[in-house]
Amino acid sequence: MKFAEHLAAHITPEWRKQYIQYEALKEMLYAAVDQAPSIEDTDEDTVKRCFATFEEKFFQTCEKELAKINIFYSEKLAEAQRRFTTLRTELQSTLDAQKEASGASTLQRRRKPVFHLSHEERVQHRNIRDLKLAFSELYLSLILLQNYQNLNFTGFRKILKKHDKNLETTRGAEWRVAEVEVAPFYTCKKINQLISETEEVVTNELEDGDRQKAMKRLRVPPLGAAQPVPAWTTFRVGLFCGLFIALNVTVILSGVAFIDGPNVWPLVRIYRGGFLLIEFLFLLGINTYGWRQAGVNHVLIFELNPRSNLSHQHLFEIAGFLGVLWCLSLLACIYGRFTYIPMQVNPLILYGFMLLFLINPTKTLYYKSRFWLLKLLFRVFTAPFHKVGFADFWLADQLNSLVVILMDLEYMICFYSFEVQWEDNAGLLADTDNQICNSYSYGVRAVVQCIPAWLRFIQCLRRYRDNKRAFHLVNAGKYSTTFFVVTFAALYSTHKAKNHSDTQVFFYLWIIFCFISSCYTLIWDLKMDWGLFDKNAGENTFLREGIVYPQKAYYYCAIVEDVILRFAWTIQISLTSMQIFPYAADIISTVFAPLEVFRRFVWNFFRLENEHLNNCGEFRAVRDISVAPLNADDLTLLDQMMDQEDGVRNRRKNKQWKRSLSVSLRRPRLASQYVQPLPCPRALPRSCWWCLLGAYGLGVLPRESCKGAAQRFQSDTKGGQVQLVNERSSLCQGINPSFRHLGFW
Repeated sequence: MKFAEHLAAHITPEWRKQYIQYEALKEMLYAAVDQAPSIEDTDEDTVKRCFATFEEKFFQTCEKELAKINIFYSEKLAEAQRRFTTLRTELQSTLDAQKEASGASTLQRRRKPVFHLSHEERVQHRNIRDLKLAFSELYLSLILLQNYQNLNFTGFRKILKKHDKNLETTRGAEWRVAEVEVAPFYTCKKINQLISETEEVVTNELEDGDRQKAMKRLRVPPLGAAQPVPAWTTFRVGLFCGLFIALNVTVILSGVAFIDGPNVWPLVRIYRGGFLLIEFLFLLGINTYGWRQAGVNHVLIFELNPRSNLSHQHLFEIAGFLGVLWCLSLLACIYGRFTYIPMQVNPLILYGFMLLFLINPTKTLYYKSRFWLLKLLFRVFTAPFHKVGFADFWLADQLNSLVVILMDLEYMICFYSFEVQWEDNAGLLADTDNQICNSYSYGVRAVVQCIPAWLRFIQCLRRYRDNKRAFHLVNAGKYSTTFFVVTFAALYSTHKAKNHSDTQVFFYLWIIFCFISSCYTLIWDLKMDWGLFDKNAGENTFLREGIVYPQKAYYYCAIVEDVILRFAWTIQISLTSMQIFPYAADIISTVFAPLEVFRRFVWNFFRLENEHLNNCGEFRAVRDISVAPLNADDLTLLDQMMDQEDGVRNRRKNKQWKRSLSVSLRRPRLASQYVQPLPCPRALPRSCWWCLLGAYGLGVLPRESCKGAAQRFQSDTKGGQVQLVNERSSLCQGINPSFRHLGFW
């Protein structure tokens, strides 16, 4: 495999722009060789001057790449050291708390911190299970950083070797020895030490000295490639999908030949939801495959376990297996007259098995993934009581496109409760006179139709409560339009059935709110969820500056598809209101429900791409489980302390402060973190506040400078990550010598 392909396959997607631009350097090199004048057409001095000019430009580009890599590596290394130190402190606190709870009398007394915070703010112990997960994520980030180090050095070595080979010189090798081999990103071996220390801590403190168990927990999946799937799984995928296709053909032919009941729609409504679920799982498998091929890190976005998660083949297998069961159950209904088993029993067996498959408590049949889904469903349905993550509102969005499944489930419960005729073997084909289950007349159907929109509505309100961003209220307004659409549709349906005079009023209100809802959701899809129509899109007209998928046509086709399917209700209303043929509403719903699932399938590609690009902007490649950002109380506290003349000991008349300051500044804990030693002054994403406070206390900087810099740092904070600014670097480097003797870094 060529190195360019190897590099593309093994980079961390979120750090893509921080790697050596190997392809660009290679193209520059080949272009220079192709455009250089031939020695046969000109003199040797002209050729040398041409190559000398190119080499100057080439090595300047290499220097920029090297500086970029050094800075990024130092930032990530400093962040990793901070996380390791914080996790180790949290682990020690947890172990001490456990010893104290068990009545151990050998604990050392802790010194009282200078800052008198409440017990709830100072004592936030994590249990061992959370710490195991946090250390495994830290270990993964360390391996990614080590991989970053190795790939970049190899990239420089390869491109400089190509330089020397094409230009027949040794200056590339000399530049590598003089610049690359002494560069901080290559000479710094702290990453290896951190990996060893992490393995030691996990082995000795969390796994009781069992190194094999510890390394199994810390196991890193193959970098830059999909996890290998056993050949037996691939065989099952082909088997189930092949059977599903063959059985589908059999179902269609058998239905045409043997179904002759007066009313087939109870059978269709009951089995329609199962088909939509199977379609959704199959399309989700395609989503997963597309994300992996395009480098969209869906594992990080959904906060899945990178060591164990379902691949696209696993999803195809589940969809194929359930599809086979669905077809067999439908065939049992069709041939029920020959088996003397009541037709209405078969759907109960099918959906009962699906439910047991989901809630099966044994550690089989993808237990971890099923448990993750159940936990996520619980969080979705209890949204007001939990912080809402990406996976939570993503699943609620999927439910909005699967609302027909919920409505068919409600119909099935109602049908088996009130309308089924158990004495008739063809109970699903019987023509009942009083069909209330498929109407809005008893109110439950409208409520069920609003459930997915209600879940997203309260999720948006919860997110607004958490971060006070008005953006979420606008998003909540989008989902509130569904309530009006369903309300007026139900009123129109019930009033039309009773021939009320105000039927047309509700019909026009229904159309108006359908139009408002479609425009609202369409604009939100394109602009907010997909991030398209960016004014800085550049050559990507109507799109955005950065795109992941290779062809722009994908985006334009998706825009057209979203517009068409968002306004597909116009066809449905036209056909159902004019009553051109009987059961028009059921026919249109049966056709458009799979199309809505397909629309959500397309939406998933670009929604996760947009989220992935946001993660790339923050260089977030692993879950930051342990370290939380400074909260508002911490910032207020530090601001107040710099306002007080005697807020720190250096401002007091008593100068006996050196020893006590070194203790007090190292030990206090804010509501969100411990203050820990930092290895590099360039990376202070959450400790700059203490850095500034210490600078003020030591008299290195005046209060005004510290407060002004603190305010600028706060304005640069976005999503808990402080952006790299030169001012921060120069400020911290300026006060670094005064802190070095205190052991801060």
